[in-house]
Amino acid sequence: MKLHTNGVFLTEDGILSEEEGKARGLSKEEGKGKTIAWGILKEHNRSKEEDNLQIRFDKLTSHDITFVGIIQTARASGLTRFPMPYVLTNCHNSLCAVGGTINEDDHLFGLSCAKKYGGVYVPPHQAVIHQYAREQLAECGHMILGSDSHTRYGALGTMAVGEGGPELVKQLLNKTWDVRRPEVVAVYLTGKPVPGVGPQDIALAIIGAVFEKGTVKNKVMEFVGPGVKNLSADMRIGIDVMTTETTCLSSIWSTDEEIEKFYRIHGRTEAYRTLEPGKNAYYDGCIELELSEIRPMIALPFHPSNALTIEEFNQAPGDHLRECERRAEVSFDGAVKPELTNKLRNGKLYTDQGIIAGCAGGGFENIAAAADILAGKSIGADEFTLSVYPASMPIYMELIKNGAAAKLMETGAVLKTAFCGPCFGAGDTPANNGFSIRHSTRNFPNREGSKIQNGQIAYVALMDARSIAATAANKGFLTAATELDTKYTNPVYFFDDKIYKNRVFDSKGQADPNEEIRLGPNIKDWPEMTALPENLLLKVVSEIHDPVTTTDELIPSGETSSYRSNPLGLAEFTLSRKDPEYVGRAKEVQKAQKAIEEGKAPADALPELKDILAVLRERFPEAEKSLGIGSTIYAVKPGDGSAREQAASCQKVLGGWANIAREYATKRYRSNLINWGMLPLRFEEEELPFKKEDYLFLPEIRRSIEEKKEKITAFLVKDGSLSEVTLILDPLTEDERSIIQKGCLINYYRG
Repeated sequence: MKLHTNGVFLTEDGILSEEEGKARGLSKEEGKGKTIAWGILKEHNRSKEEDNLQIRFDKLTSHDITFVGIIQTARASGLTRFPMPYVLTNCHNSLCAVGGTINEDDHLFGLSCAKKYGGVYVPPHQAVIHQYAREQLAECGHMILGSDSHTRYGALGTMAVGEGGPELVKQLLNKTWDVRRPEVVAVYLTGKPVPGVGPQDIALAIIGAVFEKGTVKNKVMEFVGPGVKNLSADMRIGIDVMTTETTCLSSIWSTDEEIEKFYRIHGRTEAYRTLEPGKNAYYDGCIELELSEIRPMIALPFHPSNALTIEEFNQAPGDHLRECERRAEVSFDGAVKPELTNKLRNGKLYTDQGIIAGCAGGGFENIAAAADILAGKSIGADEFTLSVYPASMPIYMELIKNGAAAKLMETGAVLKTAFCGPCFGAGDTPANNGFSIRHSTRNFPNREGSKIQNGQIAYVALMDARSIAATAANKGFLTAATELDTKYTNPVYFFDDKIYKNRVFDSKGQADPNEEIRLGPNIKDWPEMTALPENLLLKVVSEIHDPVTTTDELIPSGETSSYRSNPLGLAEFTLSRKDPEYVGRAKEVQKAQKAIEEGKAPADALPELKDILAVLRERFPEAEKSLGIGSTIYAVKPGDGSAREQAASCQKVLGGWANIAREYATKRYRSNLINWGMLPLRFEEEELPFKKEDYLFLPEIRRSIEEKKEKITAFLVKDGSLSEVTLILDPLTEDERSIIQKGCLINYYRG
């Protein structure tokens, strides 16, 4: 793999550096307009500017962790009908096993809203969100916005973006997704994968090469080159969905007869058109990848970028596991001691569980290949278990018809219905200290369902379905698929949409205003949120120094997802797996803000403010006339992973006014902060002048936002004195400034 950090031209002769292209008289500006990505973005841009885009999407999609909050926000902001196709899938809380009736209450809410506002409702167990979108929504040249970070349909010619819920609210209210014109990075593929190598292997190799370098952060990955034609549609889809883990903004692929065949199989030939870059297209960077060089990979705990070949791992397994333990000790901050090396038996890694599931692993070809590897074998009667979740009922039905399901089941594997639980920690939790290998999207801490704060820990490593099957055939001992002599049958896929026709509610865009929305007892409205005052006093209530903080650590996934329709109920879980004292500290500070709103003295509600305010009065005697008091957290690089808006909204409903970070891991997390009226501040120096429990005063912060200031002068209030601290507020759009000033997106749309 070769990374070009500078620009390149894609010519008939292959990749040329920017310098070589200029020497041939090629134009960088003309070339930028010839990428597939720009062609699609330009068609969807409603702005007169080409550098600052205002995008209207063609379709929207959400699942049952997110759609209640989105629709409740949109209803509070004036929603009357869905202005575009909006699909509500039920693949996250579909087990309805936690929290009493509240999960099924959410599903009925979704069905009633699909009827009232003119949407599509996919019942539980029918399909995971992204597989349904591939089968029924994707179209070449179109754009789809989803409230799940793995909204990626680039392999099918659709530019798709995963964002927090408020961005979908904007689309529902006929507003736009505003973004600076993104850079585009070519992924130039050559060669052909060797047998036994699957899409997850290719994806992990790319993620391992680019994540830490930030090569494609907030950029569009455009897959081109002669190697594309050597990948099936399922292979491309499996690679594409994992591009989210590179922190790229979106993805797009050149399309050909293989994608045309995909649409024909699914009865949607009209959705296909050929997409390819123009002659001498210019890219802002390039990843050259020879597919034949990829070997089966494993991404060790606790990040998809912690990737190496299985062969490399098996050469020194103890060393690699000890390095994982070292990293985990930093992340877990002593809450639990990881013991990965005890998973070695006679020098080989023994895994306790294999899972092939979801939008990444549950595709037809992955499962069919796993069935070929395991045909006539047994997974054994020891600790190791294998669960397989086809990504949709049509896939499941075809696996039954062609016999692949039977091949798997007779080995001792268990086939289950479409469900995203193994990806986010709501299903198949191993025993304490268990090691799970999964063809799913993420292996962050707690994504396997363990609770570190309770002393329970398990581990997930990401692998391709083929090597998971090979490991299962070897009774749980780590094995690469290329080590086995397997005859792959490569069965043809036949899509049957009868299940969808029989079970999916499709309004065909017709809204029924007389439909009554079903509101279960856990579905609550958002609490009132105060507009930004002129001055802010912030208490630092949590301090996180991990290199990267995921949204899972900000608001846990798993069983907590049952409470996502209840803003205050869910907020009780904020940072619970990272800083269990956060909620209590934030609530204490919030008492002072509530006192102000009730016309009372904030120091009466929070006595420690008496001395803090006395110091402020000496230099800022007028500050208390328009003062807001709230909390903030510091994290080095927060927001990697999920698009869940609740990572920000939970802080806001607990009185959070800001985050302070060295940088933000993703655009979507920064957008979530803004949409909930929180300041996405940065502090660039490594040594912090403040720490947890300290107070920061931001005078005239409202005016600073109005005047578009990027350097915010704050003051550390400590030991009876003030010391100046410079914070950075990166550029905001006009709408973003207004949203922050109003206090949140709901207030902004209420006027």
